Amino acid sequence: MCEIFIRANPQSYECQARSLRLHGVATSIRLENLFWEVLDELAQRDGMTVNQLITRLHDELTAHRGDEAVAGNFSSFLRVCCLRYLMLQGKGRIPADTGVPIGSLDARSVLDSLPPSWVEAPVGAAH
Repeated sequence: MCEIFIRANPQSYECQARSLRLHGVATSIRLENLFWEVLDELAQRDGMTVNQLITRLHDELTAHRGDEAVAGNFSSFLRVCCLRYLMLQGKGRIPADTGVPIGSLDARSVLDSLPPSWVEAPVGAAH
């Protein structure tokens, strides 16, 4: 069983820091190379660069959850985005065809009936 995991290319789990600007503020993000590859695929699907995608995710997270969410561990958020993307592809909720932009998908349909651990409860729903 473990051979499936231990035979990963060691370069895939090496960390790489990338510098970028978020609204003119210089910052750096450190992720494993495999996550950078997934972010690159996500960005390309919607005709963006990785930096543009990260800026958009940053802005949308801030708008949805507030500055505190972004001030937390944004790198972890990006890792979770990558994992969610791959898991949703595996469940057939996001097409494997990378020619289909993520922005063209209906988010409600993608997220409908997922396990509670995969999606936040709608506003006003009982916990």
